[in-house]
Amino acid sequence: MSHSFSQHQLRDGVVLPHVLNKAPKGTKAWVLHLGYLQADAGWFKRGGNTSLMSNPKGPEAPERRDLIMYSVLIEHPTEGLILWETGCGKDYPEVWGAPLNDIFARSRYEPEHELEAAIAATGHSIKDVTQVIIGHLHLDHAGGLENFRKTDIPIWVHERELKSAFFSCATGADRGVYLPHYLSLDELNWKCFDDRTVDFAQGITLHHLPGHTDGLIGMQLNLENDGTFFFVSDHAHIMDNYKPGVPQGWLARDHQAWFNSNQRLQRMEKTTGGLVIPGHDLEAVEPLLGRVLS
Repeated sequence: MSHSFSQHQLRDGVVLPHVLNKAPKGTKAWVLHLGYLQADAGWFKRGGNTSLMSNPKGPEAPERRDLIMYSVLIEHPTEGLILWETGCGKDYPEVWGAPLNDIFARSRYEPEHELEAAIAATGHSIKDVTQVIIGHLHLDHAGGLENFRKTDIPIWVHERELKSAFFSCATGADRGVYLPHYLSLDELNWKCFDDRTVDFAQGITLHHLPGHTDGLIGMQLNLENDGTFFFVSDHAHIMDNYKPGVPQGWLARDHQAWFNSNQRLQRMEKTTGGLVIPGHDLEAVEPLLGRVLS
């Protein structure tokens, strides 16, 4: 790929700290397909389906967006099998209930989109996962944590995100996007950090990117052959959020923090030559499906 380490170094004539933490030889990664959602574009793009004085009823055919859900499985020579995010979890239309399932409807789904089946398709078992990293704890990214209850598998999340999620479930402060059924207080092995940037393992760096949620993180994966990837959870739902930088819609929380995180991410992309993968963008994610990244 064009963003590999050697090409980047030859082009720029420098090795920057952002790419020094390279994954060890033998590291492999798979992007796991976990199904599709569909929702009104106004949730993801500011001004989506807006009515105007000249057109009070808004667009004749309001825009809806198909959204892919995915996670990333990393086979790491020294750390074992690491899972980045977990998708919605099993039977989520019933678990979410109305009106959530009507707003964010499962549009295309096959049995192979279940997390356990998607992991099995790579030749691994969900029972082999040694650590889980969650970008943020919204229901469509962390619902699959139910698979890790009573397993003692470390569940890594930014301290601010864990506090936000539990506070919301206890008080209803952000009702709907966090659900208590997968946020077990005593059946999950929660692990937290509060760093802005932390080298989680050789080749894996986590970056705090607040805005969409207070504790959202992105994962930078520096691979030997395929180069640098930034899996940014819902810092950007779709590529429009990241570049040209159309702000998030009704799902936005702290716009100023989001803007600052976006500027920071763009600087990291420039200095690494990395590839940014939003949380739900079809065109960004689908080319990675079925590939073994190394």
